[in-house]
Amino acid sequence: MKKITLVLLVLVSFFSTLNAQHSVAREWNDELLEAIRNDFARPTVHARNLFHSSVLMYDAWAIFDTQAETVFLGKTFGGYNCVFNGIANPSNVADARHEIISYAMLRLLNHRFANSPGANETLPAFSTLFNSYGYDDTFVSTDYSSGSYAALGNYMAEQMIAFGQQDGSREDTGYDNAYYNPVNPPMLLDTYEDTNDLNDPNRWQPLNFLSFVDQSGNPAPHPNFTPEFLSPEWGSVKAYCLKTQDLQILNNGFDCYVYNDPGPPVFIQNSNEDGIDDPYKWHFALVASWSSQLDPSDPTEIDISPGALGNYDLANYPQTFAEYQAFYDFNNGGDAGSGHPINPSTNAPYAPQMVKRADYARVLAEFWADGPDSETPPGHWFTLMNYVSDHPDVVKKLGGTGPLLSDLEWDVKCYLTLGGAMHDSAVNIWGLKGYYDYLRPISAIRYMAGKGQSTDQALPSYDPHGLPLIPGKIELIEIGDPLAGGSNENVGKIKIYAWKGPDFISDPTTDVAGVDWIIGTHWWPYQRASFVTPPFAGYLSGHSTFSRAAAETLTQLTGDPFFPGGMGTFDIAQDNYLVFEKGPSQAFTLQWATYRDASDQTSLSRIWGGIHPPIDDIKGRIIGEKIGIDAFNLSLTYFNGTLSNSENDISQDLKIFPVPFKDILNISHQLNETIYIQLVSFDGKRVTEPIALGQNDQLNLETLSSGIYFAQFIDQNNNILGVKKLIKN
Repeated sequence: MKKITLVLLVLVSFFSTLNAQHSVAREWNDELLEAIRNDFARPTVHARNLFHSSVLMYDAWAIFDTQAETVFLGKTFGGYNCVFNGIANPSNVADARHEIISYAMLRLLNHRFANSPGANETLPAFSTLFNSYGYDDTFVSTDYSSGSYAALGNYMAEQMIAFGQQDGSREDTGYDNAYYNPVNPPMLLDTYEDTNDLNDPNRWQPLNFLSFVDQSGNPAPHPNFTPEFLSPEWGSVKAYCLKTQDLQILNNGFDCYVYNDPGPPVFIQNSNEDGIDDPYKWHFALVASWSSQLDPSDPTEIDISPGALGNYDLANYPQTFAEYQAFYDFNNGGDAGSGHPINPSTNAPYAPQMVKRADYARVLAEFWADGPDSETPPGHWFTLMNYVSDHPDVVKKLGGTGPLLSDLEWDVKCYLTLGGAMHDSAVNIWGLKGYYDYLRPISAIRYMAGKGQSTDQALPSYDPHGLPLIPGKIELIEIGDPLAGGSNENVGKIKIYAWKGPDFISDPTTDVAGVDWIIGTHWWPYQRASFVTPPFAGYLSGHSTFSRAAAETLTQLTGDPFFPGGMGTFDIAQDNYLVFEKGPSQAFTLQWATYRDASDQTSLSRIWGGIHPPIDDIKGRIIGEKIGIDAFNLSLTYFNGTLSNSENDISQDLKIFPVPFKDILNISHQLNETIYIQLVSFDGKRVTEPIALGQNDQLNLETLSSGIYFAQFIDQNNNILGVKKLIKN
């Protein structure tokens, strides 16, 4: 059975009914998400696809709005100048927007998914939706000067495609790597070696597979395959809301573009008998410890309701090693969240829900993973946004205030903001991944297990790089141990009490690997044997950053930190959810009070899944929150028409009122230079000659026809210094 993806996250248990009809933006976004599920699993690439498509759809809406500014069309964005000479006002604005969006999306998505492994399915699906609207897919002109909205859509897609060829993503060469090379040799997963020798135990290690299947279920092109590091140079991709003052260009063998540098992760210590006191060893030993909690025969139960979990204040997240030790429960799993006492929607306490810890942890590792059959983490949160939008309790007011928005306006504004947050999370985090190049738990745990133990020099197999000895969790194999071997060849080696791994599963519909003592160099993440770990460095966690950025974005967009009704839910069926082993052993419901709670649960899932140690997590959450808020605030300037398009734009230094105006337009400024104003119609035609402005002026424009105009402020050499949108009643 394919894993149920987040496309169904709240479909069953959130809502009794869905909207019968969606906006054209929503319909194209649904097609894009399905295309991502059928493509290679590339979170960076698809965060970019989601953002670029969102920009086009938003701009198609904004050009006919009386207040909003476009992001790309008619602007210089990311160093690319997308020229726009204006177009005639439509007789039917809704129809014009629909047509522009559809042509733009068809052209962009056909280009982006032309070489997808699912192209035979995806491209006809795009055409089916497009043709269902009655449009002509053979019309490819980009000349919109005749007033053709179809041509304008084609033109916008053409320009976005051209922008994408110079935005730093290396799209033209298949998103390949120009400079990065791993310092460590690949781990050979088809053999269990006594040691996993690393040139540098602080750096990322590739994995070699006899049979590899990516996170979307696509098999490798050949056996004996070693996936390359995905997007280590992505930090140079042109961003949306990331700030240049937060950017550093650092060098790790190549120039790394690093935003919001959190500082390095923890590195392994060479001191004597440091054991569990070495932060590196503690972080990775915690991953091994949590792996012991994945056995459904363990009767331990926990309350997984919002009354017991979540509600942790970001301001109190750990910074020091001691704070990390206090925040994460090394022995029992989970974090220091205390839960919510009351559901604000019902004013009643959340009902407890007692569930086996092992079932909860296994389901989380699967539920928040990237596949198979996944739209990747950025797409997960678009899916969640869509179903929140469908909820009958959601009032479509931006930030929970102001006028009620149409479905189209709500969708394009939400998509732009969420898309910008997801795109910039990828730029930020993969820039850090490429620079710090930090290893994954499978490499660290097997490396340290191969070295021995680092706790006591008087005991066998001592090595400063060994695992810490922890009774009941990490121990030495002794004579008489079932793992000792026929000739006691394993005596003195490290054993770990952990999930036994995919070798113990023949039929995933009937088998459970369970937990037992295993040789330390045989440790596995709780993942498929054909996938094991994402092919890129761990620090920082993409899941933690994407999820926290999305949670903040949804909180800002809806004006409410809580899910509609005070709780989001997803029902898990007994023995019919997990992919690579049978389970869970009981039915239960995942529950979240707030978007942030869901985000924090995502982060914990990656530790239980063996993908990240805690050091990868917290700083990703912190950066994600910043990106989510910054994306919303930047989007507001586009929505409100208050964006300063460049450092030299003087329009923010002028006051123009009233807007809308009837006959008289007042203009004031405190600039110490001579500036001129000229008005340009919506279709790009100049309707007034340049007029020199004093510091306080009134323009009598009673002869001007009602409509939308742009006030261009120019210098004596006709250089445009700023632009303001005007409305004449």
